Amino acid sequence: MSYSTLLEGKKGGRVMARAKRHYIPGQIWHITHRCHKREFLFKFSKDRHLWLQWLYQARKRYGLTILNYIVTSNHIHLLVKDDGDRDTIPRSMQLIAGRTGQAYNQRKKRQGAFWEDRYHATAVETGDHFLRCLVYIDLNMVRTGVVKHPAEWPFSGYNEIQNPKRKNILIHYKMLMELCGAASYEALKHDHKALVEECLRADKQARDEKWTQSVAVGSQGYVERIKKQLGALASGRTTRQTDETIYRLQEPHISYNGLFRGEKNDIGGENGYIWDIFD
Repeated sequence: MSYSTLLEGKKGGRVMARAKRHYIPGQIWHITHRCHKREFLFKFSKDRHLWLQWLYQARKRYGLTILNYIVTSNHIHLLVKDDGDRDTIPRSMQLIAGRTGQAYNQRKKRQGAFWEDRYHATAVETGDHFLRCLVYIDLNMVRTGVVKHPAEWPFSGYNEIQNPKRKNILIHYKMLMELCGAASYEALKHDHKALVEECLRADKQARDEKWTQSVAVGSQGYVERIKKQLGALASGRTTRQTDETIYRLQEPHISYNGLFRGEKNDIGGENGYIWDIFD
């Protein structure tokens, strides 16, 4: 697929249902997590830096395979690959969310939740769908009008992909090369930059809810396989075609409700992110 056909954006969004999660091994996951009531709790760079520091700790402690990321003023995007251990991602998210929320509340002498419920995870098919999602994350702050180019926002994976770190490395460069089909890292940088530039020229930065409010995104066959693996947990979810090549497994559009196991608590050390429930 040519670069010009990627990242067909759609505007608008709806409230999604909180529904049971199911662990599906070996998937690529696009994770989003918003601050409580969408407040700008990451408006200071020190808090964005802290989130990145704990993301690095999650990589070190649990082996989290990070492919892309961005931390904005009120939410985060994280693209990861499951390593076959069902605890890696939830432990990582618990660590990052808990520690950043605690630090902020202590510094501000604040009480209450830092995060808006639990994180949302969307399974993404490899190939062109993965590339679309990768660049969708890169263009987040361009969509908001804060910057004109992703290189201008330092709290993102775009800059790390284009200028690999020597220490405190977050992105798994080798895995990213494999998933992008790049024969060398220079080829990865070139193709990644070219894809971003093409999307900017074509003005394809619009918000697209399929990447943040779906159970799975990919080809029809991929989405149907995910639905089959979910079994009874797929009840109420529908498969929807969004363009000629992209399908999504969609959550029912109802108000949030208490389908989570356990109670909602203020963000803290005891907060857990249970991998077998979606929101």
